[in-house]
Amino acid sequence: MDVVSFLPAVASLLLALFCCALIVKKWGAPPLAGRYGAIDGLRGYLAFFVFLHHACIWYFYVRYGAWNVPPSPLYTNFGHASVAMFFMITGFLFYAKLLAARGRGVDWGKLYISRILRLTPLYLFAMVLLFITVACLSGFRMQETLPTLLKHAAQWLMFTALEAPDLNGIKNTTHIMAGVTWSLPYEWLFYLLLPLLALPLRIMPPWPYLLASILVFLTVLAAAIIRQAPVHHFLAFLAGMIAAVLVLLPTFCRFCASRLASILTVVCIGTACLAFASAHEIGSLLLLSIAFAMIAGGTSIFGTLHTAVSRTFGEFAYSIYLLHGLLLFVTFHFVIGREHAMTFSPLLHWSVILLLTPLLICICFMTFKLIEQPGMRHVNAVAAYFRRVSRHAKSSV
Repeated sequence: MDVVSFLPAVASLLLALFCCALIVKKWGAPPLAGRYGAIDGLRGYLAFFVFLHHACIWYFYVRYGAWNVPPSPLYTNFGHASVAMFFMITGFLFYAKLLAARGRGVDWGKLYISRILRLTPLYLFAMVLLFITVACLSGFRMQETLPTLLKHAAQWLMFTALEAPDLNGIKNTTHIMAGVTWSLPYEWLFYLLLPLLALPLRIMPPWPYLLASILVFLTVLAAAIIRQAPVHHFLAFLAGMIAAVLVLLPTFCRFCASRLASILTVVCIGTACLAFASAHEIGSLLLLSIAFAMIAGGTSIFGTLHTAVSRTFGEFAYSIYLLHGLLLFVTFHFVIGREHAMTFSPLLHWSVILLLTPLLICICFMTFKLIEQPGMRHVNAVAAYFRRVSRHAKSSV
């Protein structure tokens, strides 16, 4: 069997969906709520495809020591296209919030509190696991000076916004998490740019939020000019924003509900993933943008994205995305050992991935229930407390 055959990916995905079906049977599924239910069903598939992308990379990584994209457009785009569509989801959902808020304003405090409580608890949990792994790799000995170690740890705790440095002398620390943290600063940058994006919609944010947004924009612009930082990922956010405008058109949404729209969505995604080397190419990004706009408009890909299993899969997408790299690293480095994994045939390698799939789903279901969900439930209470404190501070002045 070729290591880049599509068959292991299909088998792993079916096994993941079967595990989700068992979860639905035992604990039920989240409700199909809101106008954008298909997006909720999409998230889990995207996160799991990123897992498959890195699972394929590990086959070559243990042999050659180089962290490169797989020699396959399909497995490369399992990662690149999925992250691009995650960016589209963010651009769509939050620009849609701005469009809906015209005339009534935005609760900026609650918006940012919701983002902090949504992303931070699980991220901190992942950081604890990362630090423990680094400690094990370094034999629980200090291999850097304490100030340097604390500085590097702080950079990781800040969502690697500046960089993801090696920790305690462990080379390629970022490979422990499969490098997935690179996308999170882009998410935060987009959130911080929202007050600036609100201005053309005649929404005037409070000046502290607007000032912070302008400073972020100038920083990104300077980085693009001086450091030639990769800002092309913002095109995916822009695609999501355009989709947020399109779904306001009744004609577009009626088309998206048709069977033809499902066919076109599959064709666009399939062509983008098979005919292009990477989703970073403009042609691929355009096809993915068209597919995403139709999904946002209500295309469920023949009902698949609306199923209870897909909605459950989507609930713990963030856990899958953030934690799968750690699971792969622990398995191939500590449990199997790199020297032994180097001898694996493609069939044996993918057999390991199949065995990891139910474990990944179970772990991520638990982290969602125990870490992600409690944080999300406290958004309203924390936002209300923040408003009370703000009013008290203003009255004191």
